[in-house]
Order: sequence, then structure tokens, then C-alpha cells
Amino acid sequence: MIPDGIDITAPVEDRFDQILTPRALELVAVLHRELGKRREDLLAERGKRIRALAEGGTLDFLEETRSVREDDSWRVADPAPGLVDRRVEITGPTDKKMTINALNSGAKVWLADHEDANTPLWGNVVQGQLNLLDSITGDIDFTSPEGKSYALKDGDLSTIVVRPRGWHLPEKHIVIDQRPTSGGLVDFALYLTACGQLQIDRGQGPYFYLPKMESHLEARLWNDAFNLAQDFLDIPRGTIRATALIETYPAAFEMEEILYELRDHSAGLNAGRWDYMFSVIKSFRTRGREFLLPDRNSVTMTVPFMRAYTELLVRTCHKRGAHAIGGMAAFIPSKNPEINEIAFAKLTE
Repeated sequence: MIPDGIDITAPVEDRFDQILTPRALELVAVLHRELGKRREDLLAERGKRIRALAEGGTLDFLEETRSVREDDSWRVADPAPGLVDRRVEITGPTDKKMTINALNSGAKVWLADHEDANTPLWGNVVQGQLNLLDSITGDIDFTSPEGKSYALKDGDLSTIVVRPRGWHLPEKHIVIDQRPTSGGLVDFALYLTACGQLQIDRGQGPYFYLPKMESHLEARLWNDAFNLAQDFLDIPRGTIRATALIETYPAAFEMEEILYELRDHSAGLNAGRWDYMFSVIKSFRTRGREFLLPDRNSVTMTVPFMRAYTELLVRTCHKRGAHAIGGMAAFIPSKNPEINEIAFAKLTE
């Protein structure tokens, strides 16, 4: 039974009820009602910031949070089980084939992507959650149209870290009190309800990658969502862990503050190269030739503004006891050794 005030405006297909449980929908409603207005206000602040930059403004480290940056006493939480070694991570969508291949890959972490790698059609949103559930219970397999079979291997699998949608994306198919919900909160709540306790029982936990944040106040919003959800589901606070992607230009000026807001749930920071470049272009797109960039493939991690950003991220994380994760390399391993040699060379550029 769907709780009062909640409408699902899309078909509930086979097995979707295993994800869209009353408990999960109740949690979505709690998060929406408690945090929805703050989310809208923070998105409005993004618009104000863009307009200020368009009018000739700039960004700097915040004076009002200087005390956080200058306080050397605080640290983030120790790494959670399954997140101690993060030297190799792989990312991809949560379709069945990718889920199996990613978990079998040998990478330490799989970024199970409900964001950039996923088209957020209703079927993709819910089926992706089902695939994650089935992978955790060991009930997933896939046969391609060509007849090739895929199944999970025995032994260690990659740790699942789910990336929900960013704050700016709505989920129009779940309507609460006649308003669409936040896509990110929906992705988070559905996964946590279906898989959170299962992951805890396996000796790990519900882990997340947080995309597209632009301020420490947006990180605070996520942290409040974590506490609300943990209390709602009787999960101890601090069980959830989250890695924040620093992939927007404004967030680069608030790295320490973002870690501070998430400190009891933090699993580090990640340098999101491609989106960071896009954010620079977006932030200064009206400012003429002064901010004109060459072809993006020639803007490597060694150019000054990218080097400054990544070095600050590493210093910030090491100062606060957090993992500093390198950005994604857009190269796919191949069975052809020559292609792999080129790809590995690109990683050092």
C-alpha cells in the first residue's frame, strides 16, 4: 500500500514492489518534507552565484568559515570496512551486465552510477536498484542476445559505492504532496532501504558518491539526510559513508568545509576532472576571451589551474585524514595490449 500523500505516476512493473516498498516510500516522504525547501533554496543560491560571476564577480575562500579551515583539531571518520584500500575504482551504470562485470573486475570499488552513466528513465531508476539488490543477495545473472552468460565469481567482489543523482535533478514519477521529489534523495532512500542492512550484515555498509555539489551547505543537506534516514531505519549514525566529488568550480573553494560537514560520514574527496572543466566554462561563459579554454583534450591535469585544484584537494584530504581519490580516466581496458599501453600512458599525462 502506498502511504498517504505519495503518488507514483509511472507503471509499477514486475518486482518493482521489492524496491518501492511502503517503508522506502515513507523514507522518501520524510526526506522530501524535511529537506525539500532547503534544497530548493540552495538551488536558487546557485543561480545567484552564476549571475554574480556573469556580472564580473569572482570566487574566494569564505571568510565566515575561516575558523573551520584554521582549526587543526578535527578529522573525518576512519575508513569504513571495504573502503580502506581504494587504489583502483571502476565506474559504470547499474544494468545487469555492467553490474556483474564491475563486481568481477578486481577493482577495489565500483561506483554504481545512477547519475552521469544512467539515463534516468523510470525503468532504469528502479531496475538499477533491483540489480544492486540482486547482486548483494547473489541472485543476479545475465545472458546476452548472442548467448554469452554472465555471473558473479566466487571470492572477493568490488565494494559497491552508489552515486545518486545531484541536487538539481528531480524525480517526476514520485510525487509527494503534489510536488516532484529530488532524484538524489529517491536514489539514496531506495538503495538504503533495500540494501543498507544487507550491506551491514555482510560486514560493509551503505556507501555513496555525492556529485555536483557547489557548497558546504549542500554537503550539510546531505549529512542531514543521512542522519534522518539512519534514525528512521534504526541504523547507527555514522554507518553511511560518502565520498564527495569536487567537480564544480565553487566547491573547490570549500573543500575543507565540505569535509567538515560530512566528517562523521566522510569517505574522502574525489577530483572530478571533466565536470570541473565544464563548471569553469559554465561559471565564466560570459566573460570573453579571458576565460576561453582550448580543446578539452589538451587541458590535462598538468595545466596550472587543474594542478592547483588537485594539489589543494590532496593537501586538504591529508590534513583531515581523508582519502584523496583521483578523477576518472576515460579509458576502457582492452584485450589488445597495444591499446592498453596507450591508455596507461594517458594516465600519466
